[in-house]
Amino acid sequence: MFLPRKILEMKLLALLAEDSGQGDITTDLVIPSNSTSNASIIAREAGVIAGIEEISVLLSSSGLRNRSLIADGSTVKAEQRILEIQGDTRTILSIERTALNIMSRMSGIATKTRRLKDELREAKLNTVLACTRKTAPGLGFFDKKAVFLGGGDTHRLHLDDLILIKDNHVAAAGNIGKALRKVKLRASFSKKIEIEVATLQDALGAAKLGVDIILLDNFKPGQIRKTVKTLEKEGLRRRVMLEASGGITSQNLLVFASTGVDIVSLGELTSNTKSLDLSLEILRT
Repeated sequence: MFLPRKILEMKLLALLAEDSGQGDITTDLVIPSNSTSNASIIAREAGVIAGIEEISVLLSSSGLRNRSLIADGSTVKAEQRILEIQGDTRTILSIERTALNIMSRMSGIATKTRRLKDELREAKLNTVLACTRKTAPGLGFFDKKAVFLGGGDTHRLHLDDLILIKDNHVAAAGNIGKALRKVKLRASFSKKIEIEVATLQDALGAAKLGVDIILLDNFKPGQIRKTVKTLEKEGLRRRVMLEASGGITSQNLLVFASTGVDIVSLGELTSNTKSLDLSLEILRT
């Protein structure tokens, strides 16, 4: 996931500005203005590291020299050094929490994604593991990139990535047929069409109407298997991709992934993940 450096800088500096307020008064009172230091970011627990590119850009744009010791997406052990920093001590201390918040959250998401992806692989399932749009406000890019680095699928990054007709769209349009007719009348050829359904009959209807992806929302595993078999019997299964979403967790992932769907999406990848424990330590001043 590439962003031009200046755009990435803008996102990062906005987060730093939010934390900085009118300035770091503690650092201003304690640290001499001419102090320089060497520091390191260290993993306090094992996991998958994400956010090295982002933190390197943040540090560099703030005038700090830095050198990454591993690549994004790498697995680290507890107490392993991740990144070395050199420069103005005041700047290092003022950036510390913003940098750690971003990298810790991204690494936590990447670690969980990698673990679940490995579980699918060990079970010999090729089901795509995707996240949802349940990201923290202002952190959508970072959350989604962390899923990507962990080996998962980002799903939609923005509302313009895919035409996804959800239950409220159908309710406002009147029914699935009316909603799809409006979409097909005006949509660009470049956009795939996905529709959320709540029943087997709606899934059959959507497949017959020619959508690309059917989202089986809050279907139980048994309902999903029945839907898959019915679509196969009607000769419709190969026409569409099937995504299961709603009620899927890390505990029941394999149950849903083995039902015959192509994609399982979990909100908890980005909305309910523990941050990886990282710290920044001043080594020499």
